[in-house]
Amino acid sequence: MTKFVYDFAEGSKDLKDLLGGKGANLAEMTNMGLPVPPGFTITTEACKAYLSNGREPAELSAEVSEHLAALEVRMGKKLGQTDDPLLVSVRSGAKFSMPGMMETVLNVGLNDQSVRGLAAQSGNERFAFDSYRRLIQMFGKTVLDIDGDHFEHALDEAKTAKGTTNDLDLDAEDLRKLVETYKQVVVEYAGREFPQDPREQMDLAVRAVFESWNAPRAILYRRQERIPADLGTAVNICSMVFGNLSEDSGTGVAFTRDPASGAKGEYGDYLQNAQGEDVVAGIRNTLSLADLATLDKKSHDELMGIMAQLEEHYRDLCDIEFTIERGKLWMLQTRVGKRTAAAAFRIATQLIDEGLIDEMEALQRVTGAQLAQLMFPHFDDTAPHEKIAQGMNASPGAAVGKVVFDSYTAVKWSRSGEKVILVRRETNPDDLNGMIAAEGILTSRGGKTSHAAVVARGMGKTCVCGAEKLKVDTKARHFSTPDGKVYEEGTVISIDGTTGEVFLGEVPVVASPVVRYFEGEIDPESDEADDLVRAVHRIMRVADGGRSMAVRANADTDADAARARRFGAQGIGLCRTEHMFLGDRRSLVEALILADTDTERERQLAELLPLQREDFKGIFEAMDGLPVTIRLLDPPLHEFLPDITELSVRVAVAEARGEPREGDLRMLQAVHKLHEQNPMLGLRGVRLGLVIPGLFAMQARAILEAAAERVKAGGVPRVEIMVPLVGAVQEFESVKDDIIKVARDVRTETGAHLEFLVGTMIELPRAALTAGQIAESAEFFSFGTNDLTQTTWGFSRDDVEAAFFSHYLEKGIFGVSPFESLDREGVGALVRIAAEQGRATRPGLKLGVCGEHGGDPESVHFFNEVGLDYVSCSPFRVPVARLEAGRANRAPSTD
Repeated sequence: MTKFVYDFAEGSKDLKDLLGGKGANLAEMTNMGLPVPPGFTITTEACKAYLSNGREPAELSAEVSEHLAALEVRMGKKLGQTDDPLLVSVRSGAKFSMPGMMETVLNVGLNDQSVRGLAAQSGNERFAFDSYRRLIQMFGKTVLDIDGDHFEHALDEAKTAKGTTNDLDLDAEDLRKLVETYKQVVVEYAGREFPQDPREQMDLAVRAVFESWNAPRAILYRRQERIPADLGTAVNICSMVFGNLSEDSGTGVAFTRDPASGAKGEYGDYLQNAQGEDVVAGIRNTLSLADLATLDKKSHDELMGIMAQLEEHYRDLCDIEFTIERGKLWMLQTRVGKRTAAAAFRIATQLIDEGLIDEMEALQRVTGAQLAQLMFPHFDDTAPHEKIAQGMNASPGAAVGKVVFDSYTAVKWSRSGEKVILVRRETNPDDLNGMIAAEGILTSRGGKTSHAAVVARGMGKTCVCGAEKLKVDTKARHFSTPDGKVYEEGTVISIDGTTGEVFLGEVPVVASPVVRYFEGEIDPESDEADDLVRAVHRIMRVADGGRSMAVRANADTDADAARARRFGAQGIGLCRTEHMFLGDRRSLVEALILADTDTERERQLAELLPLQREDFKGIFEAMDGLPVTIRLLDPPLHEFLPDITELSVRVAVAEARGEPREGDLRMLQAVHKLHEQNPMLGLRGVRLGLVIPGLFAMQARAILEAAAERVKAGGVPRVEIMVPLVGAVQEFESVKDDIIKVARDVRTETGAHLEFLVGTMIELPRAALTAGQIAESAEFFSFGTNDLTQTTWGFSRDDVEAAFFSHYLEKGIFGVSPFESLDREGVGALVRIAAEQGRATRPGLKLGVCGEHGGDPESVHFFNEVGLDYVSCSPFRVPVARLEAGRANRAPSTD
């Protein structure tokens, strides 16, 4: 029989799939002997069954009753009893951290009778009614789906009547009245009384947590973080400890190292006389852990010892939630903490030096996405700037945009092409859409552990929190500074998540030190290199030392090739020759297309030949000694011709004026002749080379003559000529025969010893399925995953991304766009088939990928599993691909 409920003492940190991250770690801390309030966890299996069937598993109620009874025996009190009641929290806990995206209900078990028992037992009537009003508010919003603003409005009215803005100034009588108001809100907006049965409260809260797994904000967060949708959440039932009991009570969140920078020290937030949600909500500005040491040194010192113990146990930065109840410390949660990209690299190398992890483990602690963040520009300190505010450096980066004050406007303006900064007093989970759309987030409340800070760090989004001197008025849609200046919505500001500074206007940016390191401008061993550059250098050495895949670059010019080589590229995986036919050479291509005779066509090809040769000479020089894969002309001819509509209008106007132009008429006839309904599936690639005699031969001659000149200059060109869009081996063989003939002539004419390979792109399903035949002639394959994705799915990328991809993502048909990360099940299957068939025919067949997926971290791991020899990506993504190729070679297979 399936077991759906586990006592905290029954689990461990290795059971995250079953108990969720929170439950597994509560179990781990319990077994470590740390002070954890007793409780139990309802498994993710129960959640999945509920979501699948619309009801709890039949056995669940009895199991919960059994564990609740055991908890009541252990605590010596019953749930919601009228005198000294047992109260519990009901909290979500998925395998992967989703901060604020799912539900929590505290103080479950309070009702009109037990609140008085709690008041008598604690000797603090104010505390009892504060706890009760919190329960009604959380339960109403979470379980009964009442708009939280109704409760907030009632609370604001109570404070206004008291003449205060601070919750703590409300006394017991104020809170008793507020409880009655909250109960009326429940009746008015939920159509029912607030439940007085403690078990009903708990069961409904559990059900609400299950359902919150599929709440819109949770779905959006999972999509953003690429968390699978089928995991479900666990539910943790934990006996309550109270940070809002007295002035010697409180609640806090702490990190064992700074999650923003990675520096060692005391980092965290603490609130006296508060419950846990108050800290992450950012409703009140917090105290530091150093302040806690002054207030309660015993609890502070115990907390520091536990933090050190947890970091050594988990061998990583830990994020901790704790509560102090009348001087007694309790641990409510721990997890491996989210961190910024800079912190990730610094902490990984620190832990190596401390002997907690080895280099291989350190490599798995960082990601290509984090490295890409470190390569973003930052503000130029030497540029003029006007500082208007200072907050906490919650998540680093440089963000510039127009101020907006709500999520809806952030999304709306972003979709119209505007860059925006979301400015709020504090964020909450409902702001997630706007946080994703914004370039950065600025809040006037909250600290480094607030909702805004935690979510922004997880997304790699620039964030400044707790700029408390800003007065943010979201209704009036402006914020003001202490000098009386008012900044309206639409004002451009710049926020520095590294320093916490806020500037008026757009501050210029400069290249990051990490990019300068990759460019070779900063020696990692020099004094100019900071600890971050040194950390990146160390990790990159580990990654490069164990890669089985090479990393090449997509580069079409000698400048791109040179930069790619500085960034660590081991060759060029895709040089697109079509880019060489644009600009001032376009007229030559037009003349080639319009040529009526062989003589005219040969003349135009002869004019293009030396230009192409010069293009390749520079690239071979920049990549001397490294392989250069050059793709023969691929796009349809219409891309080199005038737009048919514009040309038709020009011809019609000229004829109406009695001034017809022969050249325009000929061009219009050619454009009509070559017009295709779907040019991306028409006359392009290898078909173009077969239809226009001499075109591919001219390109091959230019490539090989440039290589011959490089040989004579003492260089070592490694030439790979790639035929695009091959669907049948016969197409490839015809073109290859022409290339071999050209090569024979060039060798004879130049006397140069030329070595080269002729291969093809695999970008059509038929090519993948007949790869064994094609490999009889082709000497290498390069997977063109952009076109392979289009032709496998039947998509026209330019059309479908705007037309319906957003709907597919919202409905969960896509977890991520198949053009962003490779579709393993469909396109990936074709890649695997082609690789296996190709190497079965030609052992040692060189295999690579040159689509945009070559720089996508998750796709790189798949290509490593399949056994490709290299990936190729844009020059700027080369370091990311190098890192991920190293990580992939040491990561467990996902198959």
